[in-house]
Amino acid sequence: MNRKLANDELNRIDVENFKKAEKTPIVVVLDNIRSLNNIGSVFRTADAMAIEAVYLCGITAQPPHREINKTALGATESVDWKYFESTEAAVDSLKASGHKVLSIEQTENSIFLNEFEVAKGEKLALVFGHEVYGVEQDIIDKSDAVIEIPQKGTKHSLNISVSAGVVLWDLTSKFEKLS
Repeated sequence: MNRKLANDELNRIDVENFKKAEKTPIVVVLDNIRSLNNIGSVFRTADAMAIEAVYLCGITAQPPHREINKTALGATESVDWKYFESTEAAVDSLKASGHKVLSIEQTENSIFLNEFEVAKGEKLALVFGHEVYGVEQDIIDKSDAVIEIPQKGTKHSLNISVSAGVVLWDLTSKFEKLS
């Protein structure tokens, strides 16, 4: 038998202890994301994977916002975040602080996610783009590499919140194996 655990059995930490806990060395950069539900979902995933921070850029809405909170379920309080008027400014700031910038996109020389390796001590910044237009070309040009999620269907497109979940889980797992 496999009994479902009750919420009080999940050993969740409170926000104060989450803030103090060691983080996965990843910053998520949201490049002009228009859907408030997608923004909230990324915050929730960032909390689940103990991600360092979320950077909100351009038209990406900022907390507090009722629609973001519907899917974030409080993760905007636990996950550190910053707002930048442009994605370029966020990328420049991250590069200056030693982050390797990776755009999550489909390009000519992209690296499939399952083939991408992380290195101990490395800090990553992952740029996720607009729901229709993806990551801006000038941001791709500034990126150190482009990561692509391999897909087999007819759409070759995933919702940004799904993409973030897949990529963050994969990279977090790879960092944990290095510990």
